[in-house]
Amino acid sequence: MLRILESQAPAKQNATSTIATLSGRLQSATLLEDRRAAILGLRSFAKVYPASVASGGLRNLISCLNKDVDDVDTTKVVLETLLMLFHPDETSPEASDDIALWLADEFTQLISAILTARPERTQECVYTAPLGVARLVAILEDKREAIRGEGIYLLTSLTSSSPDLQKLVAFENAFDRVFGIIDGEGALTHGGIIVQDCLSLLANLLRLNTSNQSYFRETGWVKTLATLLGDATKEQDSAEGVVEWARTQRDKNIWGLLAVLRLFLLKGSLGTQANQVSFWHSGVLTQVLDIAFRDSFDVPIRAEALATAADLIRSNCSLQEAFGQQEVHDPHSRESPQANGHLERPPAPPTVNVISGLLNLALAPKSLFAFDVRLGACECLKAYLCGHTQIKQFFLRRAIDGHMSESKEADNILTILIEDSEASRGSDPYRQWFAAVILFHLLYEDFDAKNLAMGVSEGIADKGEEVVTYIQALSAALIVGEKKGEDQRVSIGYLVILCGWLYEDHDAVNDFLGEGSNLQSILQLVARNNQSRLLVSGLCAVLLGIVYEFSTKDSPVPRETIHHILTNRLGREQYADKITKLRENPMIREFEVLHRGYDPITGGLPEVFFDGTFIDFLKDNFSRVMGAIDRAPGIEVPVVANGIQKGVSRELVDSLRAQVDAGAQTIQKLESDLLTLERRLEQEQADHRKDKESASVELGRIRNINEALQRNNEEDNQKLLKQHQRTLTENQRTYEAALQSLQLDIQRARMDNETSAEHARKRNEGEVADLQATIIRLRTELEKSNKEHAQDLQIAHEEYTNKAAALEARLQRAEDKASDAEKRARLLQKQLEDKEEARRTSQRELDDMLMVLGDLEEKRARDKIRLKAQGEEVSDDEEVEDNKAEEEDNQVSEEDVGGNDIDVD
Repeated sequence: MLRILESQAPAKQNATSTIATLSGRLQSATLLEDRRAAILGLRSFAKVYPASVASGGLRNLISCLNKDVDDVDTTKVVLETLLMLFHPDETSPEASDDIALWLADEFTQLISAILTARPERTQECVYTAPLGVARLVAILEDKREAIRGEGIYLLTSLTSSSPDLQKLVAFENAFDRVFGIIDGEGALTHGGIIVQDCLSLLANLLRLNTSNQSYFRETGWVKTLATLLGDATKEQDSAEGVVEWARTQRDKNIWGLLAVLRLFLLKGSLGTQANQVSFWHSGVLTQVLDIAFRDSFDVPIRAEALATAADLIRSNCSLQEAFGQQEVHDPHSRESPQANGHLERPPAPPTVNVISGLLNLALAPKSLFAFDVRLGACECLKAYLCGHTQIKQFFLRRAIDGHMSESKEADNILTILIEDSEASRGSDPYRQWFAAVILFHLLYEDFDAKNLAMGVSEGIADKGEEVVTYIQALSAALIVGEKKGEDQRVSIGYLVILCGWLYEDHDAVNDFLGEGSNLQSILQLVARNNQSRLLVSGLCAVLLGIVYEFSTKDSPVPRETIHHILTNRLGREQYADKITKLRENPMIREFEVLHRGYDPITGGLPEVFFDGTFIDFLKDNFSRVMGAIDRAPGIEVPVVANGIQKGVSRELVDSLRAQVDAGAQTIQKLESDLLTLERRLEQEQADHRKDKESASVELGRIRNINEALQRNNEEDNQKLLKQHQRTLTENQRTYEAALQSLQLDIQRARMDNETSAEHARKRNEGEVADLQATIIRLRTELEKSNKEHAQDLQIAHEEYTNKAAALEARLQRAEDKASDAEKRARLLQKQLEDKEEARRTSQRELDDMLMVLGDLEEKRARDKIRLKAQGEEVSDDEEVEDNKAEEEDNQVSEEDVGGNDIDVD
């Protein structure tokens, strides 16, 4: 029998099968309670069997954190289980370092998953946790590659959007540790995905973080960047070179490091200037240019290197000037193969000036695969010219001298735009396009450069050739190219130059209008309906708007005539429609997000039509060009160049003309008045001669009369002099008598004043004596009053002190009485509570007794009824005795209750 029961009993489960069962239940359970029960079961095994629990249920535990994140109890149990896995029992048979390694790897993945779900909260917790960042950065020094790799990935995720965490990580010596990992993994050439991840972490720490950039620069890590780039090029130049399978990852690493460099050189950033100077002195630019001019590197790497070099010198005058003196590998030089098939490198490769090398890269015909390199070279040239007027003018003068000389240069932008062959334009339209972009940047918003370019002409008059200006030659090349159906990129390049050159330049507009057919031809290009060349038609409309906006009534084609042509032959609606469609074209509207480069998947020419600076120019002036046609022909636009109004103001010219006309009329009137005055003068001169003769006669008569009067006057003067002397003597006597009388009066007044002053002095002395006596009396009374007042205060103080002491004694007695009363009250209250409790106890006992008596009485009544039913006699005395006993019992109970009540009272 026992054997049968044992055979039917379920098999005994071991720990492994139980853990597997719990893990399966955790994975498949739909109810929260079931999952929690499974987790509790796994937790009981976590200390002793960490490997079994981790292998069977770790991922389910992690997924449970995401599934049951709102339930605190479940989350707490899961975290406790995970912590037990990290700290198993020492006696556990499954405890080993491999388990800890695997758990650490899974734990970093857990943190990464939490970071993905709630990035801001996770970053906040790590930032505020004591030593949280320090411990995470310390993972970078872990000798286990898996842990180190996951730590790099975790730090990269944490620092992607938190400047505060970026600073903390950087100041935990992260740069030193990251570069140590890069060096240990084989640097850029032999490093794998770990190096790429390290560069991603560096990018996160340095992106838009001026503080970290300054710390990186000041601690000397810029030289390490130059060393890494230099080692990559040396490895490429070595006898063994770089194996083919390692080049892909090598290129990714170099590209990543160049991207890190560009983070230091963002346009408009506060630390860009300092970073540029630091990179220059550390030799970074030399290494970057070395990579850019080496054909052994892939096109994307060379393009990124050129873009980095452009950022390194942009808008920094001193670096731009020094950059022009650099020497680089000659792009024309190639490695020659030997008989055994190996490449023979010359011991001293030829070098050229960096500007010549960049022009060669950008303008020399190349395959479409090298387009990104050409675009990068163009960007580098634009950075070389950016914001430096002297370099622009020097560059333009060199181009003009080369163009005007008899020996034509292959990379001269002026020559390429005018004299390049049609076959070259068809096979490589970007040759003219790059030349146009460079010339546009030379002329853009630089009136001195525009004036310098105005002196360029085509044709030699001595040979009977027609001499035309360079603007007219560009216009003719544009029109001819459109008639022949050349690639629109060439036409767009010409239009970019013309729009930038003619804008705010009256002289350039007049030069363009000097060839009468240009306006009509451009008008035809706008009016045609060719859907494949909408960009060209729109730019032609913009060019017409610029020509009309900055023309004058003195232009070769007057402003009023241009307005008439635009409104009647083209129409305002069509003009506005062409410009609006140009603005809405994806190539312009979405320029910032379009891919600017060669796409090997689609093939064909790259979809690159415009330069970024021209797009900004077009968007900034869109409204002005659109509204130009609405401006009346009589209103001319003044142009201010370098703070000075360029050309002659139309208002000033009209004002001067009005002044000249008014002056001419004034001169005619003055000449007529002069003739009248001359005639009047002659008549007055004749009258004057007659008056002069009569005046001479009258003068002789008057002279005789004057002599007689002088004689009579001398006699009268003698008489008057004697009379004056007599009068003076009398007045002197009268003055002396008055003076003596006045002196006597003064002496009498002085004596009276002295007497009055003596009386007043004596009276004042008496009053002063009385006042002093009064002061002494009042002071005595004041001292007496003060003594009396002090005595009163002393008496009042003593009375107050006595009263206060009496009151304090009474208060103390009252408090003692109150304390005694409280004690008696508490005692009485306690006695009352005890009596109440005794009464309740007695009442409960009495109730129990009454219930027992009731039960007995009821039983007795039933017994009597039963006995009577059996025929036995029951005496009434027993009933009477029972009634008496019942009454006595009731009376006793009432007395007990009454007694208890009395006791309570």
